[in-house]
Amino acid sequence: MKKIIGISLFLFFGISSVSLAQSTVDKAGHSVKEGAKTVGHETKKGAKKVGHATAKGAKAVGHETAEVASKGKSKVVDKTYKDKVGPSGQTIYIDGHDRYYYVDDKGHKQYVTAAELRSKS
Repeated sequence: MKKIIGISLFLFFGISSVSLAQSTVDKAGHSVKEGAKTVGHETKKGAKKVGHATAKGAKAVGHETAEVASKGKSKVVDKTYKDKVGPSGQTIYIDGHDRYYYVDDKGHKQYVTAAELRSKS
């Protein structure tokens, strides 16, 4: 009988100490669970911001790389029109079919007519 009472008291105090360890109030009286939720939410927001900034930077690097590669290819493969520039001062290239074009900020060829070309100043 003493063993049963001893075991039951041991279990009772063991369970109650575990419940105290799971307390959600810190020394300042704030709820620990709410603080954990706030930290988790702020971490998630921060990760999203970093993800968006990384994507934006990667996109900009991709555009710049495409522009440089396209301009390099155009200089090697096609002729450069030395006396004329594009509508906004871009370098004009002449392809194998005698069409005029310039390379935009994203690396795409933008074809222009002879009337749209300006004299180089």
